Amino acid sequence: MDKQAAQTRRGINKTYAMQLATIFLGFIVFGISENIKGPAIPRIQFDFHLEEQQLGTLLSLNALGYLIACSFTAYLTRLLGIKAVSLLAFGAMFVSGFFIFFSHSYPAFASSYFFMYIGNGMLEIGLAILGARIFVRNTGTMMNLSHFFYGLSSTVAPLLASGLLSVSIFGYMMDWRGMYLLMLSLSVLPMIPAIFSSFPGDDLPHGERIPLKQLMRDPALWLIVLVLSFGVVSELAVGGWLVNFLEKAYAWESVAASGMLSAFFLCFSAARLVLGPLTDKIGFTLSLILLSGFSALCTFAAIWGGESMAFLFAAAGIGIAPIYPTVMAFIAKRYPKGSDTAITFTVTLMGIGSVIGNYAIGAITNSIKNLYGTGTDIGLLRGLQAGYGFIGLCALVCSLTGCVLYKYLKSRKALI
Repeated sequence: MDKQAAQTRRGINKTYAMQLATIFLGFIVFGISENIKGPAIPRIQFDFHLEEQQLGTLLSLNALGYLIACSFTAYLTRLLGIKAVSLLAFGAMFVSGFFIFFSHSYPAFASSYFFMYIGNGMLEIGLAILGARIFVRNTGTMMNLSHFFYGLSSTVAPLLASGLLSVSIFGYMMDWRGMYLLMLSLSVLPMIPAIFSSFPGDDLPHGERIPLKQLMRDPALWLIVLVLSFGVVSELAVGGWLVNFLEKAYAWESVAASGMLSAFFLCFSAARLVLGPLTDKIGFTLSLILLSGFSALCTFAAIWGGESMAFLFAAAGIGIAPIYPTVMAFIAKRYPKGSDTAITFTVTLMGIGSVIGNYAIGAITNSIKNLYGTGTDIGLLRGLQAGYGFIGLCALVCSLTGCVLYKYLKSRKALI
């Protein structure tokens, strides 16, 4: 009997190890695919002759692809299981690398990039659902730990991308297209443990799941949607706009600007590794308020302080990093039998916020630049400052919305 129990435990441990490998490698690939765009965007903009507003529109369209993927991934998960959805997501990102490599016109590139974000959206939902099902104890710590791997790969990704842009392989100069092909090919790696793993929760009877209509009657869910939307806009926008800001506002070299982006993600990943236990200790809601507020202060101080305070752009990563995994932990705790539905609903609406946010940054930058004088150095500087200031504003609104959520939950003695 003891021998049989030991074999059962070994089987469980092996399955859990495969699940963790899928999640951790999945977040590594996700971080790479999201954040190699920093060094590539100025070159993409040059090759296709894009203005800042057109660039903002491109990033918004990509967020729209992410949003579309979020809208159908939960259905696919119920239909095919989370294992198949994860494999489809990784496969979509792998194939999109080839599409990007062979795109030599703007419509072809925009379509390929859009397709990559569909894969990203599928993966984001899949990993969030899997984490909510597996991490039933120390939820905040484990959610932040898994998302630490996103931060880790995001730290390395801009430097790798910047280095690969000037590398020659077999006589071919590795431009941004070749860099995307090589980096997205890494999507094959997490497919290996996913193939050999089994995943929990797909057999949960539909009668035990909380329906969406019931979830939507909970004001806390709508507040957490706002917290996540503003927090994620502030987080993801850094990858797309920081390098562009430093190169154009302060005339930094590409390597130096990419280094600052990597420093942001170094702070970002360290915060997820270290602050996870803190969110479990002081509570998820209070953590959201304090951390997003800290990120807002760092961002505003970095803009107002000028080039000498640019290091605060990196420090802002400490505050914004735990927002997403802490929200996922909040959902897993508040809606244990409806986490799939709640996550899909929350992340889908978050995607709408991302579409609006990226467009707003580009539009604000362009409008203020034109107000001060198109083609002038001061116009470009003020436009970039105003656009990046919107990123800090999103972090501030995230904190203020967290205060409203805290008050609502405390009044009902339901603080998490």
